[in-house]
Formats: sequence, C-alpha cells, structure tokens
Amino acid sequence: MDLILKISILGVGIYAGVVGAMYLIQRNMMYHPAGDLPMPADVGLADMEVVRLRTSDGLDLVAWYRPATAPHGAELVHFHGNAGNIAHRADRARRLLDEGFGLLLVSYRGFGDNPGKPSETGLFADGRAAMAFMAARGVPGARLGLIGESLGTGVAVRMASEHEVGAVVLEAPYTSTADVGQRCYPIIPVKLLMKDRFDSLSVIARIDAPLLVVHGEKDRVIPVDFGRQLFAAAREPKRAMFYPDAGHGDLHASGALDVEIEFLEGALATGAEPVRSTGS
Repeated sequence: MDLILKISILGVGIYAGVVGAMYLIQRNMMYHPAGDLPMPADVGLADMEVVRLRTSDGLDLVAWYRPATAPHGAELVHFHGNAGNIAHRADRARRLLDEGFGLLLVSYRGFGDNPGKPSETGLFADGRAAMAFMAARGVPGARLGLIGESLGTGVAVRMASEHEVGAVVLEAPYTSTADVGQRCYPIIPVKLLMKDRFDSLSVIARIDAPLLVVHGEKDRVIPVDFGRQLFAAAREPKRAMFYPDAGHGDLHASGALDVEIEFLEGALATGAEPVRSTGS
C-alpha cells in the first residue's frame, strides 16, 4: 500500500508539474513568429509598399500594402496564422494582387521584426490598427473584405463583428482556441487555464456580411468539425467549402483560392450577394 501511495503521489506530482509548465509557456506553444522580414520586392511583391500601423497601445507595426488596381476598387485585409510572417504569404498575395484587389498584409506584434509580444488582446489591437488604416484611406466598408487564415480567423471574425465590411473569408477556422487546445490535450484542463481564447463562436452571429468558410476534411491541426460548428452559427448569406482531401496547409492546392476570389469578386466587386448555402 505504501508503494501504491508513493506511486500515486509521484504521478500526481508529475501531472501537476506538466500542467504548470504548460500554463507558463502556453503562449510560446501557441505563437511561432519568424523575424527577418524581407522587403516586398524580395518575395515577388515589388508593387507593395511598406506601411506602418499605429496601435492603440503605442506600437508601430510594419505591414505591406497596395491599393486596388481594378475598376471595382475592392480592397482586402489579410490576417495570417500563428507561424512565420507576411513574407510566407507571398504566393497568395501575388494572386490576389494580380486579380486587381487592393491588399493589406497585416503583420502582428512580435512577428516579422515587429515590437511587442503576441497575445489575444494584442492581436485584436493590431487588427483594429489595420482597420483604422483602411478607414483613413477612405475605403468604404462595402468594398472591404477580410481574410483570416487559421489563428487569424479569430482576428478576422472579431474585426468583422466590430466594423462594417463587405465580405469575410475564413480559412480553417475554429470555434475557439480553447476548444482546439482541449482537443489536442484531452487530459489537461485547457479550458480552465488558457489565456488567449479567441472565442469566435460567441461573436460570429454579429457579422452582417457575406461569409465564406473553407476547411479541409483531413485537417489535423484544427479539425473540420470546429469549422462546421462556426459556420452553422453564422448568419446568412454564407457559403462553405469542405475539401475531402485537404489538410491544414494545402487548401489552396485544392482550389480554395479560386473559390475565394470568385466569392470576393461577387461580394465586393459587383455588389452581388453570394448564393445562400449550408455548405458542400
């Protein structure tokens, strides 16, 4: 009995130590920024300029921007995922620019040599600075689209719930990061301990703009059922594409970017409302 008791105490101690360590380093586990941001021209985006976004807490963040070249004047704000920096989104940016959209690539605090450290509060402040930048340029809400990628879907959802926009695209979204974390670590009380929750489910119904959700059925990072739940809670008009052979990082290889461009042109360029849909 003494041996069993000692083993039990040791097990509890190890478990408590693991939980405590995960609590302390959770933001290091959640955010994986890359520094050494090159110039736009170095990654094939010579037509984009380096701009500065001033946040409410006094940070000056580097971002890349080019205004629309197509007659429709539609502009996009892109919120990237939890890793890398905006230079790693050059291929998708090039395609959007070539289609004539204006584009602001937002780089968060702590990413791409920006000052500060990432957090939920911080990323929302960065998102609001991006929205203020577009408003200062006189971009009307009806001609402004938001694209959120993975973690960035939480920023896009929050910004669309606070500002007038003409369209929202969510790539591999989630209900909340706490839900995703709990799925990854089922024996850890993630929902009790998580600091940055990005609770999109609680605000998605506030979005009064056409919505497109794209998600891979084989996504092992953010399982597709989270995307389905978020889509179900959103208001019409909405459309979803769930790709049976796509994972987390290969949606565009499955044709998702073509669908996104068609959707954005319909919602922003022509003002036409997308077909109402329950997903496919």
